[in-house]
Order: sequence, then C-alpha cells, then structure tokens
Amino acid sequence: MADRTDFGEYAAQRSSRLLRTAYLLCRDRATAEDLVQTALTKAWLTWHRIGDDPDPYVYRILVNTHASWWRRRWRREVPTERMPDAPAAAGTGVEDRDALWQALAKLGRRERAAVVLRYYADLEHAAIADVLGCSPVTVRSQISRALAKLRVDPTLVPVREES
Repeated sequence: MADRTDFGEYAAQRSSRLLRTAYLLCRDRATAEDLVQTALTKAWLTWHRIGDDPDPYVYRILVNTHASWWRRRWRREVPTERMPDAPAAAGTGVEDRDALWQALAKLGRRERAAVVLRYYADLEHAAIADVLGCSPVTVRSQISRALAKLRVDPTLVPVREES
C-alpha cells in the first residue's frame, strides 16, 4: 500500500479552504462538513494515485459528491411553525450576503460550481476545468453566463444601486 503520511498534512492544511468551498456549494454548515469529510475520505482511498498537486482532484471529488447529493435531495417545501425572521436592518452587510446567497442559489449547479471555484476557492480556469471535467473554454463560458445572470438578478439590484 502506498505511503499516506502526507495525506494528514494535506488534510490539516486544506480543510478550512475545502470547508469554505463546500459551504458555498451547499449553503449549510453541517452538510458542508459532511461533504468535506466524504471528499477527504474518498481522496484518502485513492491517495496513492493522486499526483503532486492533489487540489484539482480533491475539488473534483467535492463538486461531484455535492452533485450526487444534490440530485438525491428532497426538494419540496418544508413546513415550519412560524415565518422566518425579517431581514436585518440596512447597512449591516448581512443583507448584501443574503442577496448574494439568493442570487448564487438561482444559478445552475455547474455555473455555481464554476463561480465558487473561481472566486472563492481562487482556482485558475484550467484547474476548474479539471475539477468539473470540461475544457477551460467551457469554464470561461459558464462563468461568463453566471456573471451575466448575477448582473441582472433583481435580488442584487438594490446592493448595486447603493454602491
């Protein structure tokens, strides 16, 4: 069996970054933690085959695992006993984040993954292409389409007008 001593070091160094990326993909802290744990488990099982730069491989596992969970997810309304709280007061920055979350949630799965990997995980187009299993040209077009949708998204319009 191949030496996996460097896996522990990799997991310790990258866990917080992987968790941020997972959170941006699924928008739930507990699910993001489960997603990172599952991705690292899958990476550990194939660590002997991963080359010198494991990031694209691990990010691909993360995105693919999220996609498979997303396909299985129950998408109906969930009843609650009371209505959600009102939005935060103006000027807190919370509303900006909430608007961005809502806008990102409206994007397609692959467009959202491309935007998250580019602007939050700070991966280059080639690395994103490896993660998503497509060409860098496709990544650029997905990001371009996603940004065009975000520019006209009505939830972000008030944020842009205040700036």
